[in-house]
Amino acid sequence: MSIAAGSTSPRTRWGVVAMLMGFTFLGHFNRVGMSVVGDERLIGADGLTEVQMGIVYSSFLAVYTLLMLPGGWFIDRVGPAAALRWMGLGFGICAILTGVLGWMALPVQTLWVGLVLLRGITGATSTPLHPGAARGVALWTPPHVRSTANGLVTAAALLGISVTYPGFGWLIEQLDWPGACAVGGVMLIAFSLVWTVVAPRNRVAAPREPSLLAPQEASARGAIWPLLRNRSMLLLTASYAAVGYFQYLFFYWIKFYFQNNLGLSVEDSRWASFIVTMSMAVGMAVGGVCTDAVCRWCGDRWGRRLIAISCMGLCAVFALIGAKSGEARQATVLFSLSLGALGVCEGLFWTSATDLGGRIGGFAGAIMNTGGNGVSALAPVVTPILAKHFGWESAIGVACVICATGGLLWLGIEPAASAERET
Repeated sequence: MSIAAGSTSPRTRWGVVAMLMGFTFLGHFNRVGMSVVGDERLIGADGLTEVQMGIVYSSFLAVYTLLMLPGGWFIDRVGPAAALRWMGLGFGICAILTGVLGWMALPVQTLWVGLVLLRGITGATSTPLHPGAARGVALWTPPHVRSTANGLVTAAALLGISVTYPGFGWLIEQLDWPGACAVGGVMLIAFSLVWTVVAPRNRVAAPREPSLLAPQEASARGAIWPLLRNRSMLLLTASYAAVGYFQYLFFYWIKFYFQNNLGLSVEDSRWASFIVTMSMAVGMAVGGVCTDAVCRWCGDRWGRRLIAISCMGLCAVFALIGAKSGEARQATVLFSLSLGALGVCEGLFWTSATDLGGRIGGFAGAIMNTGGNGVSALAPVVTPILAKHFGWESAIGVACVICATGGLLWLGIEPAASAERET
């Protein structure tokens, strides 16, 4: 039986949020699993170089970013329920094909070309994931808990990333890397089929759905152009780009950093990476609740600004100190504090984007995610280059400056409170 889209039952509402969490968990488990494959099987003297593997990572991000706006249009056209279903099926098939590519025992350079091409296709299929989930939250939860819901959904993504390091590593040990990729794909396809049965059926927004565009733009809130030139939307996108660069440095290189720069074993580097990224998941879950509480206290504008500026600043400070420590245990603690602080403000980005977009909230989320991934796509390639020429401390320091600057951009963002916000 499908979940009634218009139901006001809290149980139904949070059941939908749990399903959205499942999508982000499995999506990122499959997405970041490639970095574990690279670290443990493909990078080496007889395999791929660090830069070549970075290009494999970035091929996913580049296509994902280029097709994000069409993906946002697709979400608003067919609704988030259908968009997420097709995303899961397409992404899962690509993950299985990645395993098939590995089973073919190709020469190293041929395998590299195949991975670059296939990861690009995978990036195309995954575009509806985060904008679709955020659009679903905007449609299926009331305003006063949307940051909480978005925080939980994004926390599940980080939980998926955290589990990837030990979990995908264990699958590689049991089945080798092609088998691990295939198993991840099968899980995502199976979940998508369950979603097909239980997903809400509404395709578009309710007619009265509010938009937080500036008043002079409200009459054209269903149009794309006013949103593209809205100052708050542009600054929000730039700030999220700063978040994306910082996140992706850690998502793709943290395990390599622990293992090759700080001298941890393969097993210890997996668990150190798990702890660091899990801290961000906790920050996201807690941050959504905190954001809703602070906004009820001092309003959306200053509540969201306070959370974003303070947490992105703390993120930069903790990471910089961690990079200077040079000791694995201290670095793990400080990087955990850093990503935990950054996670606190993740939910408010998605809430603000869909608030600004109103009836085209899927497209608004896609705009923000395009900027975020456009910059973050550089991190997997730029990071090893900076580390090679200037050291890991400098590579992480650049990300810290970018993150802190992104936080200050919130001084110009106007996430004005919705007239229909429930208290």
